[in-house]
Amino acid sequence: MAEGQRVDIPRVKLGTQGLEVSKLGFGCMGLSEMYNAPVPEDVGISIIKEAFNQGITFFDTADIMDLTLLKFWLASLMPKNCSIHLATKFGIVRRSFDIKNITNVPVSGNPEYARACCEASAKRLDVEYIDLYRQHRIDTSTPIEDTGRTMWKSKYIGLSEASADTIRRAHAVHPVTAVQVEWSLWSRDIEEQNRKQLELGIAVVAYGPLAFGLFAGRAVVESLPSDTVLTLFPRFSGENLDKNKVFSSLIEKSA
Repeated sequence: MAEGQRVDIPRVKLGTQGLEVSKLGFGCMGLSEMYNAPVPEDVGISIIKEAFNQGITFFDTADIMDLTLLKFWLASLMPKNCSIHLATKFGIVRRSFDIKNITNVPVSGNPEYARACCEASAKRLDVEYIDLYRQHRIDTSTPIEDTGRTMWKSKYIGLSEASADTIRRAHAVHPVTAVQVEWSLWSRDIEEQNRKQLELGIAVVAYGPLAFGLFAGRAVVESLPSDTVLTLFPRFSGENLDKNKVFSSLIEKSA
């Protein structure tokens, strides 16, 4: 694609509070050390730039990621007078767990923690506010109502991987714009949940359509990087992986 040329990606409204974003978003997790070794700076910048050139203006992050590349692009390389939207998440207490041992990931919905994370993310990204601020995982020890009341330094709020009851309770305190959940051939619960959320005017932000790379090609299932959290996912472990390779192969042949 020629420099600066963009395609026409449709836009979509999330929720009923006025947020409108590109229908296709860019998840920044793959640029950090979670799924693989962090990509080199020049490669990461080129990926972000290409996503933008393709018409993507909705970028999804989390406070457990390294946001350096996105911040650099926002500050130095993003074309002037262009509008983008940033989403980020809090809730997984990164400093308290080993990336190689996420069986029992500590989460926090403590109101003070939520507020501090939002301020820290805005500072790291060098923006005045976060467009869409979501709770990454639900802290069952803290009432969702208490957490929701503090997610204030953002225009819109959301949840990730939340139950229907939690969504309803949060929405009663503060309008929930979007709920993020995995959607792939492995995870189709979203299809029923989507109907219930639409009744409340809440959008679904789906991620993982390729099942974290399992359906992206044999190279993914044959040689996972040694420094990836994916080896801790059941679908990429032991007998499960052997069985899933069969499904991956069938999908590859039918493509």
